[in-house]
Amino acid sequence: MSDLNYQKQAQDFYGKAPVIILGSGASAAHGMSGMWALANHLVTNTDTSGLSAAEIEAWEKFFQLLKDNVDLEAALHQVTASEELTLRIVKATWTLINSEDSEIFQKSLQDNAMFPLSRLLEHMFKSSLKIINIVTTNYDRLAEYACDQGRIHHYTGFTHGFCRQLAAPTEITSARRANIWKVHGSLDWFQSPLEDTVALSNIQGIPDGYQPQIVTPGTQKYQKTHLEPFRSIINNADQALNEAGSYLCIGYGFNDEHIQPKLMVKCLRQRTPITIITYALSDSAKKLILDGKAQNYLAIERGETDDQSIVYSSLDRVPLKVEKNIWSLEGYLSLIM
Repeated sequence: MSDLNYQKQAQDFYGKAPVIILGSGASAAHGMSGMWALANHLVTNTDTSGLSAAEIEAWEKFFQLLKDNVDLEAALHQVTASEELTLRIVKATWTLINSEDSEIFQKSLQDNAMFPLSRLLEHMFKSSLKIINIVTTNYDRLAEYACDQGRIHHYTGFTHGFCRQLAAPTEITSARRANIWKVHGSLDWFQSPLEDTVALSNIQGIPDGYQPQIVTPGTQKYQKTHLEPFRSIINNADQALNEAGSYLCIGYGFNDEHIQPKLMVKCLRQRTPITIITYALSDSAKKLILDGKAQNYLAIERGETDDQSIVYSSLDRVPLKVEKNIWSLEGYLSLIM
């Protein structure tokens, strides 16, 4: 019988005011599509009319890779998509994720306790904290909705209002605030006909002359993120990660080159505590945390059922099976509250 006190470890790490890192698993918990569902959607819904012969050839290669069970991100990296084909993939991606995002928002209007993230943020703000940093690779606005339900001001790099413009953090002041750094863009970000980036609230379709500012996996991902607003957002995310007392990763797979390096340097060199809660630990997470040299970690994944969890801790090299749900955010809250 292990004498690992994982609850105390969870509370100790939480007490160091963690930066929250949201991955796709955090949104999947609310029914958002993952990479596999998105891949199927792209195959059947991407507009290929009027493309050149070379673009059609690239698209057919992409289509075949997916049929061969190559995952979406790897498939997009193996295909050199033109700017036009990339834009059509982005539009098809936006259409799926936006429809699901809007549906979740409608459900949240009927359920004011829908987001465990709301309760987490409210609990964190009961301390002397004035600012909480959330870093996410997700395009959806679930973190923003969670803030709204908790009556917490949030800042994503823009002014307030319906047609929002880029604004420095010093322009937006409030007694307490959640900064949400969306390193791959957001459903409500668009490049306008003036070629600047604006954020448009409550948009159900892409306005004429506007282009969604979300970065899909693939060869153009790196080029895109060197441009504004991504460069500033990533810089702010880097600063938050650098200054963090600890990390709380929710449904994050450790597969993103914009977050990984800073995170791992802090965990490996400075022994910054990291907590991971997820449905299933990715191979990347296991390699970086469990098989790496991280000194202070607590990783919890789902067991064989929803009511079973597997706990991995830097305090005990043997995984511990726990007969209750502490792998979900709802379950994790029971450890720290």
